Amino acid sequence: MALQCGIVGLPNVGKSTLFNALSSAKAEAANFPFCTIEPNVGVVTVPDNRLKILEQLVNPNRVLPTVIEFVDIAGLVKGASKGEGLGNKFLANIREVDAVIHVIRCFEDDNIVHVAGGVDPIFDKEVIDTELQLKDLESVEKKIQKSEKIAKSGDAKAKKELETLILFKNALTEGKNARSVDVEKEDLEAVRDLHLLTIKPVLYVANVDEGSLANGNKFVDALREKVSEENAEVIILCAAIEAQIAEFEDPEEKEMFLGEYGLEESGLNKLISAAYSLLDLITYFTAGVQEVRAWTIKKGWKAPQAAGVIHTDFERGFIKAEVIKLADYQQLKTEANCRDNGKIAIEGKEYVVKDGDIMHFRFNV
Repeated sequence: MALQCGIVGLPNVGKSTLFNALSSAKAEAANFPFCTIEPNVGVVTVPDNRLKILEQLVNPNRVLPTVIEFVDIAGLVKGASKGEGLGNKFLANIREVDAVIHVIRCFEDDNIVHVAGGVDPIFDKEVIDTELQLKDLESVEKKIQKSEKIAKSGDAKAKKELETLILFKNALTEGKNARSVDVEKEDLEAVRDLHLLTIKPVLYVANVDEGSLANGNKFVDALREKVSEENAEVIILCAAIEAQIAEFEDPEEKEMFLGEYGLEESGLNKLISAAYSLLDLITYFTAGVQEVRAWTIKKGWKAPQAAGVIHTDFERGFIKAEVIKLADYQQLKTEANCRDNGKIAIEGKEYVVKDGDIMHFRFNV
């Protein structure tokens, strides 16, 4: 599942520095170094200590982590919703991604000009929000015109759809993002075909100075307060420091550098993990002598769907899944011991896969 997160932000907020740090970071597994699909798209591994545990237990020929794609989206200017600057490309790129990483400047530096003349994270957020909201409003209003005609004929489904569309129109008119509209899951069908830009899940990245890494600052506080109504997460990192961290090849040197700033892990690792979670994803593992591998699935998927990620034949001919919990594997050391001690569960088609499950699928086609 090659899911994408688009990185957006105004000029001089640290967006490019962050993307470049991602692109030069040394992947934890050599099988999946960062690679460039296009000049602005890269694939990075999702950090997961459970892979290291399984590697020590199984001693496989190779280890393959799960991955996530990051897209450095073209810059935005005021008027993008009307096609100003690179507006059309910007909006098209956002429409294609699964989630948005919004980088916001939360540091002062007289040598780096701010487009607003001064550091103002709320301004930064609202400039991009406004352009996306205007484009969404345009899409919703067009559909309302069509739905109104059908609703007037007495069509109950069209009436319900119209009610939902009006809720989204009102929110967007008030300067709110579509993701803040509280509707039932089935009612979202009314806007699904519109691919609204502001309905996508978002993660805010507060790019701070070195001194604000530990506890943030007044700019971060203001940003957190502003996004609280969206139930969105704010990640604090310093893009300049991340660029330095990414240059370390020796894990011990990297750990020492992080320690100097009181960090247990890099901000990029936090960002990658948070983005993975934002997309409502979980990981299950397959473990054998040939390879230990992490697989990405949506939370709530049942065993046959999860098997289909490996190969469609696995889903089509699914018979059963053998499931081991990592804690049991750690305690008993081998798959054989897990089997002998009754720690391998046999699950059918209705089993909902849990994050961290170690699975082996039986199928017949």
